[in-house]
Amino acid sequence: MTRLQQLPVALRQSLEQHSTLKVIAGLMNFDAASVEQVASAAGAGGADLIDVACDAQLVRIAINASEVPVCVSSVEPEQFPDAVAAGAVMVEIGNYDAFYPQGRVFGAEEVLALTRQTRALLPEVVLSVTVPHTLPMDQQEQLAIDLVEAGADLIQTEGGTSAKPFSAGSLGLIEKAAPTLAAAHSISRVVDVPVLCASGLSAVTVPMAIAAGASGVGVGSAVNRLNDPLAMVAVVRGLRTALNSTVTACI
Repeated sequence: MTRLQQLPVALRQSLEQHSTLKVIAGLMNFDAASVEQVASAAGAGGADLIDVACDAQLVRIAINASEVPVCVSSVEPEQFPDAVAAGAVMVEIGNYDAFYPQGRVFGAEEVLALTRQTRALLPEVVLSVTVPHTLPMDQQEQLAIDLVEAGADLIQTEGGTSAKPFSAGSLGLIEKAAPTLAAAHSISRVVDVPVLCASGLSAVTVPMAIAAGASGVGVGSAVNRLNDPLAMVAVVRGLRTALNSTVTACI
């Protein structure tokens, strides 16, 4: 049995059907009330996975608020075991966006080393690894191949922070998503594991991510920056509808 087969049935099926919706609370978001609100909206809106900062208490809060499977993100592998013990079904190296404003950039060798360290600590736990968008595309592809060989079960793309949209409306949303969409297209063709497309996506562009080859999408700021719980639920539902429409059109 592969590690992915250990995931909750609904989550595993969503990956197989290329319809996974992951809502990201934020790698640096340790505000319990905020995480609870995001998790609640994720559950009410139909998300398949909630991604929270790597903290055991936040894992428990997210599970209680949503009953949606929880993934934890960190760049410090030693933090993962406690979060897994608290109920996280997946760990992720990544969500580097929070580090870029600090001038912190992750190179291929560092990401590969973190992956190997995590796999050694947690040999049976599902592991997702984000490929840094700061690498040239050919190096992103090679790193993805190396990460899978090192034990990554899923690959995530990013790119929203490097995008410089200059148009309004739908065109601007497409421009913002272009880097992560391009990475999903390239990486999904060189690895045999699910690819999650994340960073800079919206209801306009999540169908494009699936068309590019992604098995699912990760959306953070479109949800977690909102202060109104009803607005959060509405955004998640809109993303869910966009993904469902894409899957239906492909059947």
